[in-house]
Amino acid sequence: MMDCSMGQMPWLRHGRSRAVNAENRTGEKGKAGMAASGLGTGRKGSPCLKEIMPGDTVTLADIDGCGVINHIWVTLDYKTGDADCFLLRDIVLRMYWDGEEEPSVEAPLGDFFCCGFGQTYSIHSQPIMVLPRRGFNSYFSMPFRKGARITIENQHKNPVREFFYQIDYVLYDDLPEDTAYFHAQWRRQPITEKANDYVILDGVKGSGVYVGTCLQIQTLERYWWGEGEVKFYIDNDEAFPTICSTGLEDYFGGSWSFAKYDKDGKMTEDTYNTLYMGYPFYSRDDDLLKNPYHNTDVPPMRVFYRFHIPDPVFFEENIKVTVQQIGASYKGLFERQDD
Repeated sequence: MMDCSMGQMPWLRHGRSRAVNAENRTGEKGKAGMAASGLGTGRKGSPCLKEIMPGDTVTLADIDGCGVINHIWVTLDYKTGDADCFLLRDIVLRMYWDGEEEPSVEAPLGDFFCCGFGQTYSIHSQPIMVLPRRGFNSYFSMPFRKGARITIENQHKNPVREFFYQIDYVLYDDLPEDTAYFHAQWRRQPITEKANDYVILDGVKGSGVYVGTCLQIQTLERYWWGEGEVKFYIDNDEAFPTICSTGLEDYFGGSWSFAKYDKDGKMTEDTYNTLYMGYPFYSRDDDLLKNPYHNTDVPPMRVFYRFHIPDPVFFEENIKVTVQQIGASYKGLFERQDD
């Protein structure tokens, strides 16, 4: 993998830097910023894609050759008329490496950038940043040997009026033999099954490294919800995993229910953003709701992330990752059902 960390910057690597956006859809050398506006040619003529219709799939990048995508930036116009408000859940992001037919990445746009429930909020991690609320950035390295294709599908009711993006990449003559491909998937279980651990990841075969989790929970039952353990079943583990956290808040770097106390001694959960672990979003209010006739209160929504960058989880044959839905009340531990 090409190391682009601060400590490696002085060491020269021979690559060809390119970028794809709405003004240079092919990333061709010397062809950026050529579109015309009322100010003239090359004066901010086509900064975004316009009117992506419902059901349409648009190719953001179709790169030929060998290289690594190092940065993706996206923002978009949220005004879509009278459609429902979950635009970030209704745009599906897909990525394909080396001509594959099935995508290696498939996730709603917002969820890929750790923004759950169709909401936006700041993320200040190392690989994913949302700045300050609607500028979506990924710094995951995404290598390819023959080509890369990135698309979005509009599953929203109305057109996406304006979609801004830039994909920064470097072309190389070749990549090291052991270079790994980037994969990501999204899944949801609206009501989990009691005593049946929720599956975060499964069906992965071959060697690789697990690099991160973004977990979103909408609690559907009373009392504390975060006693569940995150389990990593590595290389044919069966009844018991090789790695198991001591609880859900522990896995995301917190402790003791994320507790903070106000001046009256009332406990609330404290949110946080760090390089590798975060609890960036908590809300009991659906502020996306546009109908003034309805209340905006909803079951509490929580979003967490953990990136296993300094503490990678390697596997050689397969991996499965799960989390228990276990809570605690004044009566002790109990099995829960949540979204």
